[in-house]
Amino acid sequence: MKKSIIAILFVIVGMQLSFAQSSSTEQELKELSKAKWQWMADKNVDKLASLFHDKSKFVHMSGTWKKEEELDIIKTGSIWYKNADVHDVAVEVVGDVAVLWNRITLDAVVRENVAVTEFTVTEVYKKEDDGWKLLVFTFSSVRDTHKIKH
Repeated sequence: MKKSIIAILFVIVGMQLSFAQSSSTEQELKELSKAKWQWMADKNVDKLASLFHDKSKFVHMSGTWKKEEELDIIKTGSIWYKNADVHDVAVEVVGDVAVLWNRITLDAVVRENVAVTEFTVTEVYKKEDDGWKLLVFTFSSVRDTHKIKH
């Protein structure tokens, strides 16, 4: 009987620790994503260069490109991500890979044209020795009523 109670306690404690670690990782990723939006608004390509994985890809409404082109677009202001109003974020972590879905209203300047657009943005991160690195960044245009299922 005593062994059964101890075993049950270990299972409960293990589940709580697993949940706490998961919640902590999810919060860390949400904060990293939030910082990324600010770095994009500030055109801080140095911070972004260290966040973007060398093999990263970026999918926009007008095309798909790699890290260096995205950094150049941000640096030159070809696309200025002025403000991303984040309405919701869902996070799924599987091992060393994390996927975030952000429901946003993006206020941007694209080739000197002001654009306010509703998006769900998918971010895929990979955990490396020096932290989380962004692998995939995809914009999907959606209606303002679009919801992310958690």
